[in-house]
Amino acid sequence: MNVAELVGTALGRLGVGHVFTVVGSGNFEVTNALAAAGVPVTTARHEGGAATMADAFSRMSDLPAVLTTHQGCGLTNAATGIGEAAKSRTPLIVLTADVATGSVTSNFKIDQDALARSLGAVAERVHSAGTALADVTRAYRTAVNERRTVVISLPLDVQAAAAPPLPDDLAVVPDTPVRPSAAAVEELATAIRAASRPVFVAGRGGRGAGAEIAALAEASGALLATSAVANGLFHDEPFALGISGGFSSPLTAELISSADLVVGWGCALNMWTMRHGNLIGADATVVQIDVEGRALGANRPIDLGIVGDSALTAVDVLAALEASPREGAGYRSAPLPGSVRWNDVETPDVSTATSIDPRVLSREIDLRLPAERIVSIDSGNFMGYPSAYLAVPDERGFCFTQAFQSIGLGLATAIGAGLAQPSRLPVLGTGDGGFLMAIAELETAVRIGLPLVVIVYNDAAYGAEVHHFGADTDLSTVTFPETDIASIARGYGATGLTVRTPADLAPLDEWLATPGGPTTPLVIDAKIASDGGSWWLHEAFKGH
Repeated sequence: MNVAELVGTALGRLGVGHVFTVVGSGNFEVTNALAAAGVPVTTARHEGGAATMADAFSRMSDLPAVLTTHQGCGLTNAATGIGEAAKSRTPLIVLTADVATGSVTSNFKIDQDALARSLGAVAERVHSAGTALADVTRAYRTAVNERRTVVISLPLDVQAAAAPPLPDDLAVVPDTPVRPSAAAVEELATAIRAASRPVFVAGRGGRGAGAEIAALAEASGALLATSAVANGLFHDEPFALGISGGFSSPLTAELISSADLVVGWGCALNMWTMRHGNLIGADATVVQIDVEGRALGANRPIDLGIVGDSALTAVDVLAALEASPREGAGYRSAPLPGSVRWNDVETPDVSTATSIDPRVLSREIDLRLPAERIVSIDSGNFMGYPSAYLAVPDERGFCFTQAFQSIGLGLATAIGAGLAQPSRLPVLGTGDGGFLMAIAELETAVRIGLPLVVIVYNDAAYGAEVHHFGADTDLSTVTFPETDIASIARGYGATGLTVRTPADLAPLDEWLATPGGPTTPLVIDAKIASDGGSWWLHEAFKGH
């Protein structure tokens, strides 16, 4: 066994869920070692796609994914996807080859550790055959226990060195969740007893604590909402408002902004989730709970910060309330109207003879798709429509790779998320710009037989810029001739469908009814009408 084989075998035994890669000479052996250890491997068409597939898989799975890349250029190709994962605190392991120790003039030579750190990832390195097992175990522990993206450089000369045998009992002990202090628990319980209109907003750090937060909300009379990344967490709760922020319906925004207590559960309460603070009333008490003290108050002033695991904090505060209950129904004095959901909000139909209103399109598709779905979102002007209109069954049904706000990540996101949740239909909402930027990965979806629904909100433009800068400026750099995306999709081996009216969606029903289930992607080239710029952009661009 050499070191490359040791690293792949060790990670297989520690527990990783999937490998995503573009294989070159530098990462060939370690990728094969992972496959030999029983880890499934998906080969992408570009390292950027492989990185985002790995990110999405890790978010939607119980096991971290592995990305492997060639030295130098393979790593730089993957940089945007790694940056997205790092900013999102995705537990992801990047195994990247590196030039041999003395190869200072190699074409592939870059400072890989500095690049990893600049992206927000943790830079690790396999230093020698003697330290290889300790190095890779340390990196795995950091990724899983600290929820970090870790880049492990594997120099070619070290990879080739003979390695010692592996022990049979490889394991990493999980960290013990942080319990809040008794004083903090009582302070939050006191705030809840005093509140008449409490709202709980769960973020990424609350995704594993939905049941505990919901139980406390019921005892507190609180309404429930999530940030975009935690969408679906309270899907079955009768007092759930959906997403807080730019994607909120008018009623949801009104109810949150009228709260006298806002509690963020593993939620940054940043400008996106709180609409630049407009969803927090002037007299509202603001509480933030996070496992890291440095996160508390990082985005806005808060009245109480609690260091603690969201689930444990909710359990302890519920116990305090049961010992000394609050009075009154709180914000739950009457059932929520249906209009908290965008699907139930009446909007004008701006469809034309040759284009469809994106809200009408999204409602129609939501009705047709099975409930067991996993929705992924690319970035761009369109993104509010699939985020708000396509319902998801739980927090594992929505993958939102938006921390870096890069367009073009959606297709790879949908592939990685779909592989992580194979019992659900993967669905992608993307714009024409982002889809065409990443279209090489459509071949990957076709090759692996992924039954993926791709909804392209096609306005033949970078729509965000069109609406931001307005018709009075020269928009020639952000508008394009109409592209027949359905025909291009068919060229890749997918099913292509052009939609200008709701009736044009009939082939979607036929595709869904394929005997034995579909085994190729369906790309819906939806020629959308303009509604004057999606509502969430009006808030988003205030920060620019």
